Amino acid sequence: MIIMKTIYKAFIACCALGGLTSCSDFLDDQLPQATLTEEQAKDPANADNILTSAYAGLVTIEDMNASFSLWNYDTRSDDAYVGGADHSDGTPFHNLELCTGVMTTDWNFSSIWTRLYKYLSRVNLCLNVLSNGNQNDAAVQEHIAEMRFLRAYGHFQLKRLFKKIPFVNKPNLEEEDIKNISNTEYTNDEGWMQIIEDLNYAYEHLPQTQADKGRPNKSAAAAFLAKAYLYKAYRQDDANSNQVTSINEDDLKKVVEYTELTLYRGYDLEGDLHNNFRPEEAYENGKESIWAIQYSKNDGTNYGNLNFSNRLIPPELEGILGGCDFYKPSHNLVNAYKTDFEGHPMFDEANATDYAVLVGKTVGNSQTVDPRLFITVGMPGTQFMFNPSPKLTIGEGKPWSRSNGNYGNFISLKQCVDPDLTDKYIFNADNQWATSMNRIVFRYADVLLMRAEALAQLNRTGEAIQLVNKLRNRAKSMQSSSVVANYPSTLNVRYNVKPYEGTYDKAKTLSIVKMERRLELAMECERFFDLVRWGEAASVINNFYATESKSAKFLEGAQFVADKNEYLPVPHEQMAASNGKYTQNCGNW
Repeated sequence: MIIMKTIYKAFIACCALGGLTSCSDFLDDQLPQATLTEEQAKDPANADNILTSAYAGLVTIEDMNASFSLWNYDTRSDDAYVGGADHSDGTPFHNLELCTGVMTTDWNFSSIWTRLYKYLSRVNLCLNVLSNGNQNDAAVQEHIAEMRFLRAYGHFQLKRLFKKIPFVNKPNLEEEDIKNISNTEYTNDEGWMQIIEDLNYAYEHLPQTQADKGRPNKSAAAAFLAKAYLYKAYRQDDANSNQVTSINEDDLKKVVEYTELTLYRGYDLEGDLHNNFRPEEAYENGKESIWAIQYSKNDGTNYGNLNFSNRLIPPELEGILGGCDFYKPSHNLVNAYKTDFEGHPMFDEANATDYAVLVGKTVGNSQTVDPRLFITVGMPGTQFMFNPSPKLTIGEGKPWSRSNGNYGNFISLKQCVDPDLTDKYIFNADNQWATSMNRIVFRYADVLLMRAEALAQLNRTGEAIQLVNKLRNRAKSMQSSSVVANYPSTLNVRYNVKPYEGTYDKAKTLSIVKMERRLELAMECERFFDLVRWGEAASVINNFYATESKSAKFLEGAQFVADKNEYLPVPHEQMAASNGKYTQNCGNW
């Protein structure tokens, strides 16, 4: 669907007014339980129904090939391989992973673009309805704040992916407005400010607590503002380049302002990192979850509003679990969890020397590691999802690796659920496995890391290290109190993780913060975008290709091209339908 028709149908014809139609295959055949006419949709009395439709878009519009978590697009980083059976299985993503053979006509670019704008159409429809209400009414203001938060989320995801995007944030857009919209109306810096302006309103008008867990509160708005300012701080001012030209001190100070820990009362780190990735009611929306996409089961629909976006990631275990084995942790990532005798990461040495020491050989190896490795990566010899059943001991090759080891023998665990929870939190829905597990968008650990990064850049190194140590102390405690605490005794694993002591200069502190960010948030779809934000994508990923291809032969010949591969191209069909109003990203696409 071309962008003109996409935006026209979404904004003018009020796409999915009832909030119960869907772009996911399994919901296409479901009849809406409630619909609104176009005139009814304009009535403020129906605002709550349309508000629900906007939230529903976070679940029903995405799909496994265009997950709003962006895991499909994080496979460009040094954390992960695309995976699957072979290169014919998701060819456009494999090409993107190698930075070769990528075409502006590839369906995966248009898919995520179109879906995010369809989601934004629901949000803006609700904002248009709310604009007819009493703007001085606190309830109306709060609803507007929620929708502007959601609109910021859609634009934020699009901007991280495509850089040059049309902002659909003007009220009551008409067909003629859509025909004349441009994706370069704002400079890169001004584009971030469009997102920030929505979030400022959200921060000012959202309550500190919400009865419904899926609705953002003031802390969520603060965390989002911090992230938006952190991206904005790394200026990419040259329209013909993706290089970081400067790092803005005022933006960094805003990050510090919105990560002030008093803004997050009631939030804290979980004792065990794994608790953030469990579907049971006792763990979902826990103290580390600031804002999460809410999935559900047994809600009156055939399958519930399940999380189908991760259904490609689990392994393909016949008779136990159905997945496709995508988003495979890389050897490079596994090696990053190695620790030295002081209990600290080994940084570049982890992959530059004795490269294969952890490649499939962690269990029973003398090398010490950070326990967060085993929360993040399922490795041969360990138990899949910590289930003690012998049949769930991960092995090498099939059935645990759908490619028979060509894309490694590691499994991403943070998106998976214990097979013993089948029919409780994981379901076979129309021959596709899906779960009710929420996806955390902002968690407290990320707030600590954003604050640490801003403080390090401002040369407040001691404060930055203290924040890093909060995470390292959590990891240290997990050696004796976590779901993987028994690995040393049962699998002969050796743990050694400790906080940092002493003082460090700015350069070293930044390297510590960046490494901690990788270890803590690995396989949560942040890594590639962090590398681009820092201006380090070309150097890090090309080094990854050179080192990783020693064992991952499919990476031979891959080459990341600076000032091109940092962003996806604006899809060809969107360019063709823009009446010449769109400008392609740099890189001679």
